[in-house]
Amino acid sequence: MNGTAIANFSCVIFNVSFMNCTWHVGRTATEDTQYFLYWRPLENEDITECQNYIKDTYGRHIGCQFQNVTIENNNAYFLVNGSRNGRSVQSYEKKILLYKIEKLTPPLNVTVNCTEASHGCTIWWQPPRTSHVKMRSCFKYQIVIENKADAEKNTKTTPKPPLIIESNSYLYESFSSGKRYSVKIRATDADLCLVSSNWGEWSTPVEFGTQQLTSTSSYMLFLIPSLAAGLTFFLCMTVRAYLKKTSAIVPQPRDPFREPSPMDFQSMVSKKVEQNAERC
Repeated sequence: MNGTAIANFSCVIFNVSFMNCTWHVGRTATEDTQYFLYWRPLENEDITECQNYIKDTYGRHIGCQFQNVTIENNNAYFLVNGSRNGRSVQSYEKKILLYKIEKLTPPLNVTVNCTEASHGCTIWWQPPRTSHVKMRSCFKYQIVIENKADAEKNTKTTPKPPLIIESNSYLYESFSSGKRYSVKIRATDADLCLVSSNWGEWSTPVEFGTQQLTSTSSYMLFLIPSLAAGLTFFLCMTVRAYLKKTSAIVPQPRDPFREPSPMDFQSMVSKKVEQNAERC
């Protein structure tokens, strides 16, 4: 049964409490070989089987997805065994410190404030989200600031060494008011706490600079007339509705061909009286 045990077993924790474990089937494993993963997050807990397997095209288990994983300063225990044709295959065991396999989330709330007079920009951010680290001093950060104009023109520039910062802010002093920039940040362990030594995920790039402000101003120039036109239309409709409710109803003129006027009626009466007098 040599070569039936799994190979390349690895796990990663991401988005604070989700964990994926994957492996390759054994080199001599057949299509009907099946594997099963069991794990114990803490020494005083029971061993449980995976509830959400990842499968290959043959239906063989090649990974597992976990939720609500809590990181502790303990070795989690993993066991992968299996069977083929009713016979057991070689098992695989491993212990892992969970904090070492965590993929840190991006730093939060990255903001930039530039002062044109001083030609400098202050960049702030908050630490990444974790389930077990509370101190800001547990992290250090890598910052990448890019000139957007050079990137759009595919201008080849000498790459600058990465900026490593151990605080939650940075003053960028090479700011030019006529250019546009972007900044992204990621975090890692500052060698002080139980934090993964691997770099975490990059934050979404935040753009800053004059070109971005110009674009925003153009957008406002389009938006303000639209709002003014909408407000004018609303006021016109309101005034129209008010006048319609408060104005009096104008009476319609009488039809001279259908209804006799007072003068015609008086003439008819006089003529009738004269005819009666002649008969008498």
